[in-house]
Amino acid sequence: MYPIKKRRKKKGKNILKLIMLRLALKRSLRLGPAVSDAPSAAVASRGYHERVVDHYNNPRNVGSFDKEDPNVGTGLVGAPACGDVMKLQIKVDEDSGKIVDACFKTFGCGSAIASSSVATEWVKGKQMEEVLTIKNTEIAKHLSLPPVKLHCSMLAEDAIKAAVKDYELKKAKGAPKQE
Repeated sequence: MYPIKKRRKKKGKNILKLIMLRLALKRSLRLGPAVSDAPSAAVASRGYHERVVDHYNNPRNVGSFDKEDPNVGTGLVGAPACGDVMKLQIKVDEDSGKIVDACFKTFGCGSAIASSSVATEWVKGKQMEEVLTIKNTEIAKHLSLPPVKLHCSMLAEDAIKAAVKDYELKKAKGAPKQE
């Protein structure tokens, strides 16, 4: 066990690391001061669209539901190439078949987080069949994602489909067997 003074020092180092990591992330998203002396218009043109920044800074519907709940469908997808992992969950009203709530947890870049956030907003209040028509191109267009970030919107589409499939599998298992 460390003496108290050393423990406090170590805590301070961890906080410093977090601050440095956040600063680096803000710079990579072009939210902080520009690294070069380039004009601000040039820096802004290479940064993320304001919708991506908004959904990254203020993500909607972050969280998780109980995956054992029979009214919850869980979609867990990942992109091995970049390391993004996305879990999207939907809560469905049994009687109407409408998605009454949705949430996500994503480990990935700003575009992946923004894509997850948008996806959860779009699926709420819609029928199961309707959410299956949401395409990655619509999400990418809404967020103005560059071509190199299209895989993030593909993950969101795949997560929606996986969550719907999981819900339908749960319902099929729980349905009484016909003879």
